[in-house]
Amino acid sequence: MREFLEFVIRALIEFPDDMVLTEIPSGRTIVFKLQLRHGDAGRVIGRSGQTIQSIRALLASSAARHGQRAALEIVE
Repeated sequence: MREFLEFVIRALIEFPDDMVLTEIPSGRTIVFKLQLRHGDAGRVIGRSGQTIQSIRALLASSAARHGQRAALEIVE
């Protein structure tokens, strides 16, 4: 799941080397915390939050396939 998130997010942002993705396991749930530059955060969130909703839906689907749950948070 982590590799999938990195692949998708790096394709969207302008400064992929500044991205920090932290994985925090908590039982059956994995929380991914994403730190980006301010301008890149806007690209990941998208218009009206549509891009981040799509990424979260794909992440949830991937996690369910592995019998887990996953969440994505953008940290400033």
